[in-house]
Amino acid sequence: MESTLVEQRKEMRTELSWPVSVWLPQANRFFNGRSVNVSKGGAYLTIPLTTPVRPGQEVELNFPRTAHLAHQKGQYARIKIGKVVRVDRSRMMNEGVLGLAVQFLRD
Repeated sequence: MESTLVEQRKEMRTELSWPVSVWLPQANRFFNGRSVNVSKGGAYLTIPLTTPVRPGQEVELNFPRTAHLAHQKGQYARIKIGKVVRVDRSRMMNEGVLGLAVQFLRD
């Protein structure tokens, strides 16, 4: 039996591979990963397969900036608060990572 994914994105996504640190309050630590794509409303990330994350959790995402951009913007990271809407554990398991879909909650 085949399953069909229903497209729920409201914003256009841009492919972007950028370092990101994900703060999980329940684990009291950061997990380092990379963005796969981002939009105004959220991001899809890859993080270590062992990350103890589940849908519904609120997370903090830190996107580091280059020194030049940090000088322009006045901060060394773009910080976003989000809610985990999907965890893909099997899709990229052979790469040692899991996929994480995060919806931004506020700017």
